[in-house]
Amino acid sequence: MKKTSLRRLAAGKALVAGALLVLVAPGAAYANTVSATVRTPGATLGPATIDSSISTSAHCTSGLISGGGIDQAIGTGAGVNGNHVLGTEPSSDGAGEFTGSTGVVGTDVAFWVAKGGSGGQVNSAFSTSPYAVCLTSNLINHTQVVMNKVNAPTTATTVGLTTATCPAGTVLLGGGALVTPGNTGNLKAIAGFPTFNNSAHDFGKKAAADGETNPDSWSAVGWDNSTNAANETYAYAICSGSGINVSGVTVKVRYSEASGPNTGSTGQNTTVGCGVGDGKLVSGGAAISGGNVTTTDFIGPASGGDHLNGSFPSDSSGNPVGDGTTTTASWTAFTHTGGMASTTNHSDVWALCANDGI
Repeated sequence: MKKTSLRRLAAGKALVAGALLVLVAPGAAYANTVSATVRTPGATLGPATIDSSISTSAHCTSGLISGGGIDQAIGTGAGVNGNHVLGTEPSSDGAGEFTGSTGVVGTDVAFWVAKGGSGGQVNSAFSTSPYAVCLTSNLINHTQVVMNKVNAPTTATTVGLTTATCPAGTVLLGGGALVTPGNTGNLKAIAGFPTFNNSAHDFGKKAAADGETNPDSWSAVGWDNSTNAANETYAYAICSGSGINVSGVTVKVRYSEASGPNTGSTGQNTTVGCGVGDGKLVSGGAAISGGNVTTTDFIGPASGGDHLNGSFPSDSSGNPVGDGTTTTASWTAFTHTGGMASTTNHSDVWALCANDGI
């Protein structure tokens, strides 16, 4: 009888231990060591003259760039048509740009450049603010930048789109966009968004939709209201480093689209955020478009003067966050019309939310 009781006691303990394992295991699947800190030095005045540009940068003093942003519309200059985004891009030193050969162009990058441009109008209140999103993770401890480029748009109001794709076995964390030259006044970057290098997304021409997971590419769109054979558009994909097992990583896309801005010379904020269980915000993207960018190939807005004034980490109301913020879960697109009214413009915004699964 005593041996039987001991066997029953041991069996009972085994069942309890098994039950505890069943309870604990699902929680372990949702572990996440990703954290992100926003760094920004604040606003730099400019550009101060017509058809010019200004570059300013943010630096990750710890962690690595997973994405970044720009707010080129602060103060009374926010409503002037000439203010537009030329670039929001990774940089090796805060000044240099990756514009040479395509492919992997940098590793463990820690700077983000914001490049603002002016057209035929300027205002003394124009300023440009850069935002670096600095990633730390027990798993993703190295990153790499992939660049692709296209000689476009070379004619007015045509889409100049190019896509950078992460190497096999890595995961997309964010991306950037740049257009050159920066002194024409008419050329601007109107979109940067996550996508997939597959036929369902027309190999980067259709953007990732809300709720999709693990996009592998980043597309950028240049836009001009004149003709210039020298125009170039650059796309940058921020990817996990080589040799890291990312099979347990999930990067979820959150996306929102709103009609407008459709009144001439007006701006609009559109915001989207990571949901409960999505992971930590690590980057975002923005566009002004003709709409339906997740179901059709990217279509430009109604006018050659329509442009972006910002793509940045924000609070849920669309306000840019301050230096050192660690809790932001939202991304905002600030879009703006030129002098012409429209009924077809749309504002698009993406947030990428990462869970490293460890």
